[in-house]
Amino acid sequence: MVSKTYLQKNSENALETYASFPIVLDHGKGCTVTDVDGKEYLDFVAGVAVNILGHGNIRLAKAIGQQAERLMHCSNLYLNPVTVDYMDTLLAYSGFDKAFFCNSGTESIEAALKLARKWAGVTGKAGRDIIALNGSFHGRSFGALSVTGQKKYQAPFAPLLPGVRFAEANDPKALEEAVDDSVCAIIMEPIQGEGGIKLLSKAFVEKADELRKKYDLLLIFDEVQCGFGRSGKLFAWEHFGIRPDILCMAKAIAGGFPMGGILVDKRAAAFKPGDHAATFGGNPLACAAASVVLDELTNKGLLTHAEEVGAYLGEKLEELKGKHPHIVDARGLGLMRGIELSSGSADVISACIDKGLLLVRAGSEVIRFVPPLIVTKEEIDKAISILDEVLSQ
Repeated sequence: MVSKTYLQKNSENALETYASFPIVLDHGKGCTVTDVDGKEYLDFVAGVAVNILGHGNIRLAKAIGQQAERLMHCSNLYLNPVTVDYMDTLLAYSGFDKAFFCNSGTESIEAALKLARKWAGVTGKAGRDIIALNGSFHGRSFGALSVTGQKKYQAPFAPLLPGVRFAEANDPKALEEAVDDSVCAIIMEPIQGEGGIKLLSKAFVEKADELRKKYDLLLIFDEVQCGFGRSGKLFAWEHFGIRPDILCMAKAIAGGFPMGGILVDKRAAAFKPGDHAATFGGNPLACAAASVVLDELTNKGLLTHAEEVGAYLGEKLEELKGKHPHIVDARGLGLMRGIELSSGSADVISACIDKGLLLVRAGSEVIRFVPPLIVTKEEIDKAISILDEVLSQ
C-alpha cells in the first residue's frame, strides 16, 4: 500500500503534535475524498469545519489560481483591490464597522484579547480581567490557551497569562457572580466546539449582554468554528439576536485557504498603527478565496441550503438516538452537530472510517458532524446508514 510509505515518513519527520488517523488523502470532489490507495470516503469532517464548499470546487480553485498569477502577496504596507473590496462586502453583510485579517483561529483570538485590553486602557477602565467559560476551546497559542476552559489543554504549559477567570457555561447566575468592575471582556463560543458541540442558551447570552451594559465591558464571540453558515445563519450570533463587540472568525472563511480575522463594532475599535499586525493577514490570495465563499453563501443559495440540510441532519440524528440507547444525547445547530455516547466513541469512529465515513470527536465521547455545507440529503442518509450499521454491531 502506498499509504504505508507516507505514514512511515511522517512518523520519522513530524513533531508529535497530531494523533492522525492512518489515512493519506490524495484528492477530493464535493463531499468525497480519496486516499493514495484509491479508497473513497464520505467526508463529514471537512478539514474540521473548514471546507464548506467541498473539495475540488472549480470556482474557488480558479479564483485562487487567477489571483496567484496576478498578485499573491504584497504585505499590508500597501493596499490591493481584492482585500479592500472583500472587507467592504463582509462588513456590509455582517453589520460590523471594522475588520482585521490574520491567518488562523488562534490568531483571531489573540487579536481580540489584545484589542479588549487596549480598549480598556483607552477608555480608562480600571479592570483588565477577562471572563471565559469552562469547557471552552479558543486555540493553542498562549493567549488563546489562557482563555481555554479545559485543564487537559492548559496543564502542560503553566503558568499561563494572568487576569483570566472562568464561569460555568449556561449558568447565568455563575456568570453574574464572576463579573465585576475588574472585568473588561467576556469571551464565549455560541456553540462550544471542542467542548462537545454545546449550544449556549439564549438566557445565558442575554445575561452576558446585560452584564456588558451594566459594567461597560466588551462581549467577544468566538465563531471560528460555528461562523460562515455552519449554524444555518451567516454567523451564529444571529440566532440570539445579540451582536458581540468583537467576532473572531477563521476556518470556513476562505473555504480551505488559511485565513482568519476579527469583526469589530466601532466602540471597540481601539487599535492604532503599530498595535497589532499580521504579515500575511488579508493577502490578496486569501481574500480572493474568501470572496468566492461569501458570494456562494449570500448570493448563490448556500446559506439556505445549509439551514435546510442542517435541520434534516438533526432529525436523522434524533431518530438514531431513539434507536440506540447508548446515544445519550443528540445536539447542535445547522451543520454543526454531535451525538454523545455513553462510551466507545473512538471505536465507533474507527469502524465508520473502515466503512468509508470520516468522522471526528469533539470531547471525550461526542462524535462531531461538520460536513461541507454543500452536503445533500442523500449523502446524509448514507452517513446515517453507516453509523447505524456500526452502532448495531
